[in-house]
Amino acid sequence: MGWAVGWDSNWERDVGYGVPGVCDYPGCGAKITRGLAHVCGGEPMGGDAGCGLFFCSEHLGAGQRCERCIAGLRPFGATDDTPEWLEHKLSCPTWEPWRVAYPDEVAAIRKRLAERAPDGET
Repeated sequence: MGWAVGWDSNWERDVGYGVPGVCDYPGCGAKITRGLAHVCGGEPMGGDAGCGLFFCSEHLGAGQRCERCIAGLRPFGATDDTPEWLEHKLSCPTWEPWRVAYPDEVAAIRKRLAERAPDGET
């Protein structure tokens, strides 16, 4: 079984090495993937040791855990999906069954992209 794309029910977002993202450390913005190499805890959804958020190498510390998990604190918030990923979900033919099954989510993605685009461009 591959980890290219999956669903994290804890953070309610797509994950996997096929999912582009940005570091979940507040203000970082480093481009990463949401693959196991970047997940706090080193296991899907963080396993038993981490929060399951995704961090760049600068913000993923000892034992593949973020600073909050190392200190025993509540996790940071999750970053939004990248526009690149959202556009992929809306346009890739392999996502068509998902688009048909989840029209409300598709509408929400379209709205998010429209709100982010300058002058209403998507």
